[in-house]
Amino acid sequence: MPRHFLCVVVVICQISMPPAAAQDQPPPEAPPESTDTKAPETPEKVDVNPVAADAEIASRLVRILEATGWFKQPEARVDEGVVFLSGQVDTEPHKEWAAKLASKTQDVVAVVNRIEVHQKSMWDLSDAFGELTTLGSKTVQNSPLILVGILFLIVTWWASGWTARLTAGLFQRRMKSLLLGNVVSRAAAIPVFLLGLYLVLKISGLTRLAMTVLGGTGLIALVIGFAFRDIAENFLASILISIQRPFVMGDLIEVAGYKGYLQSVNTRSALLMTLEGNHVQIPNATIYKEVIINFTANPNTRFDFQVGIGYADTISKAQAIALKVLEDHPAIVADPESMVLVESLGAATVNLRVYFWINTAEFSTFKVRSAVIRLTKLAFDQAGISMPDEAREIVFPEGVPVRMRSEHDHIAEPVVIPQESPSSSGEEAASANEAEGDLISEANEIEQQAKQSRSPESGQNLLED
Repeated sequence: MPRHFLCVVVVICQISMPPAAAQDQPPPEAPPESTDTKAPETPEKVDVNPVAADAEIASRLVRILEATGWFKQPEARVDEGVVFLSGQVDTEPHKEWAAKLASKTQDVVAVVNRIEVHQKSMWDLSDAFGELTTLGSKTVQNSPLILVGILFLIVTWWASGWTARLTAGLFQRRMKSLLLGNVVSRAAAIPVFLLGLYLVLKISGLTRLAMTVLGGTGLIALVIGFAFRDIAENFLASILISIQRPFVMGDLIEVAGYKGYLQSVNTRSALLMTLEGNHVQIPNATIYKEVIINFTANPNTRFDFQVGIGYADTISKAQAIALKVLEDHPAIVADPESMVLVESLGAATVNLRVYFWINTAEFSTFKVRSAVIRLTKLAFDQAGISMPDEAREIVFPEGVPVRMRSEHDHIAEPVVIPQESPSSSGEEAASANEAEGDLISEANEIEQQAKQSRSPESGQNLLED
């Protein structure tokens, strides 16, 4: 083998073998583990020969932070490309902005953000004033749209009112109920108003609020329905009452244990003036559910009273006398006919029941009944028909003295009962005396009392046409 070839092989082997110093050198130590569990972000590149000096980087960052006006006493210290920021700021986003600014600066390797976020006092109203300022500026900017929205709102209000009047005019001839006509007209005007309000909000740039108004209408109605259930029930009852009309103004009715003349019916209750002159308010729902007695719907009302005659008297004669009294009285109607019936046999009397009909629209039931009883008693007295009381037991504690008559005693003359004078009997036989008055119905008097009294509740009367 030639000598020069061996020399080349030796040189190649020397070059491929690592030096002894490199073999004996220990491996580099691993960097100490950080106490922070989250590793910081690694920069995209690290310049070996930085162009900008650390002092220049720090001075540049401080000038930028001071120029923003967000930071108080900002400081920046740079050591081998690592930026240490300090100072105070009001918000967390501004603190993050400072860290991003420093990380994007030339020749910056890492950023340590030590800026403190200043906690505002609870009495600091700067944010509120800031929001008001922003709102004011936006209001000024949107003032043309607001003016157009106000004008359109006025047009919407006019259109809804016109729709209500048109609907009321169409249904006025077909509906007798004033309340039902008002409800239908308002129901027709509500969609027009909601549509106009939606367009107003859209024009003003409040699209979300407009959708909230339309979407929340049903929910609001449901909540109001549960909250005001009793009010809604009385309102619906007033509609049904105004449609069915079981009574009219001035009728004498009895409902829920109260009897009186009807004064008015509104959307909440009915107002009665009792026969004693008191105001009574009854909820419409109660009226609709309870039994209603209308004494005025049929003006003729039947009344009765009981009278007892002695067993020795003729029953048919007493019946004829009582019936004659009823037929002659001007306040007793002829049709239906009056009746005098035997009701029962008592301990000492035969009890008769006298039935008669009175036109309650013209005559007072209390006065006529009093006059009929008085005249019946007078007729029985004049006809010699006795009206004995029930048998009673009389006790004499000291006994009853008994004296024997002799033949020399004179027979006592019979006691003569003075007859009533013609003037007194004629006054007693009148169909009405001074105490009973003129037998006219007291409805007019109660109506006058109602007009003079204070109305306990104002509101439109639904029964007025």
